[in-house]
Amino acid sequence: NFGGGVQSYFLLLRFLVLLNLVSFLLIAGFVVIPSIVLRAVHSSPANHTGPEECMKYDPNPQGLVAFYNYVLDFLSGMGFMEYSYLFYGYYSNTLVGDRNFSYNIPLAYLFTVVFYFAFCLICIMAMGTAARIAVATGGSAAGNYSMIVFTGWDYGCLGDRATKLKQKNIHYRLQVDLEEQLMKERAASLTLSQKVVLYTLRIFLGFVALGLIGAACFSIFEATVFSQGILGLILEYLPSIVITAGNFLVPLLCEQIALVERYRPSTTVILALLSVFLRLVSLGVLLFTLWGQIKCQVDLEKCDLCQYNHEEYPCWETRVGQEMYKLTLFDLIVTIGALVLVEFPRMLVDNWSNKVARWVGRQEFVVSANVLNLVDGQTVVWTGALFCPLLPLINTAKFVILFYCKKVTLFANCRPALKTFRSTTSNFFFLMVLLFGWAMATLVMIYSVAIHPSMGCGPFRFFPYMWAIVPMSFYRLSEVTQDFLFFVGSQAFSVPLFALS
Repeated sequence: NFGGGVQSYFLLLRFLVLLNLVSFLLIAGFVVIPSIVLRAVHSSPANHTGPEECMKYDPNPQGLVAFYNYVLDFLSGMGFMEYSYLFYGYYSNTLVGDRNFSYNIPLAYLFTVVFYFAFCLICIMAMGTAARIAVATGGSAAGNYSMIVFTGWDYGCLGDRATKLKQKNIHYRLQVDLEEQLMKERAASLTLSQKVVLYTLRIFLGFVALGLIGAACFSIFEATVFSQGILGLILEYLPSIVITAGNFLVPLLCEQIALVERYRPSTTVILALLSVFLRLVSLGVLLFTLWGQIKCQVDLEKCDLCQYNHEEYPCWETRVGQEMYKLTLFDLIVTIGALVLVEFPRMLVDNWSNKVARWVGRQEFVVSANVLNLVDGQTVVWTGALFCPLLPLINTAKFVILFYCKKVTLFANCRPALKTFRSTTSNFFFLMVLLFGWAMATLVMIYSVAIHPSMGCGPFRFFPYMWAIVPMSFYRLSEVTQDFLFFVGSQAFSVPLFALS
């Protein structure tokens, strides 16, 4: 009913639901359930030599807690939620089990997160059919007319509903090809002076778009600095509010700029998808600002004792996890709020005949903006997976709710898009921007593993950095196991494996 582009959005959303669900099962099976079921038998063999002041961490609220505080704690991830299986700081640094069996929680925690990232990459690559088709066809309309005419019909269609849907599909594909062909003919007919004016306009508007992105990043930096150390739910959510506002307004303005630049519909969608860099940069600015305060880049004296700002961030990993948790939750609240307060009221324009109602019109399902929301939400989950192990479960529930909310608003509120684009090409770029988000989250994970962890919380509290658990555990293995692992990591094994692959 609405074209291949809208269909590709829902396919991507369904893929992310399954990805997050399987990821949660992975994390639950190797980290959460062993931590709950097995009991601690002795402490980690590493000796802690840090100051006692750096080991203080008591997030549990003291005394009686008012009921409304539980609601605020749920929204912010603090209070009773901070010291729970939801966040990094709750997990122990012990070997758990009994005399016949032991389980290394820190090693399982780290390896599960690493394998989680590798698993997500494999799943994204497995979705690469769209990329192969886009490369094979060049993403163009070449030869499409004859393919649609001679091979487009599916003779397996049974019933009126299937037949009408197939007719709409063929109609939509022809419409896309004809629109792109018309745009090409118009571009070819431009005179030299018209081309100079057009490219000058595009360059100028490109600088305007960069300026908007820069202003958004500066606002996020200031909001993050201002919100740290200040009580109050609104101020705690200030970075999330500013990021969401920037992610809504700046791509919207850039989309209008792209329309003025007069690109082809498919090119306009691709340019809109490239504004994912704004969202990734926004998240990067938030993390950079947080880490700047955690590592005392402004006041180095705060880090002299513990090598990080223990006074304001006694468990900095949990604090980063709380920011990712708030971003995930706030995005869901904004989506549902927009559905109820903005999208459904726009249905009323069908019953009004005044000029304002006709100017507002019924909305379209903007595929590029909705895909960017998915990529942004998934990138936040990847970034927070190390600090908030249950975030994939929360994101699974969020995406399921989002799927049905978007389905309802699509059929109830939206009309078919006036401008079409090729779904094969868009699928390819959907996976590309998802891969960019994964790459950024991977860099965050690598950096977090390599710096000094909190001394008062988490499974790595007795280690100089998280990765130190790997060599320590390796040299506790038997000599036969060590020799085998050395062989697996050698050229004699890896080069033939790579050649076979």
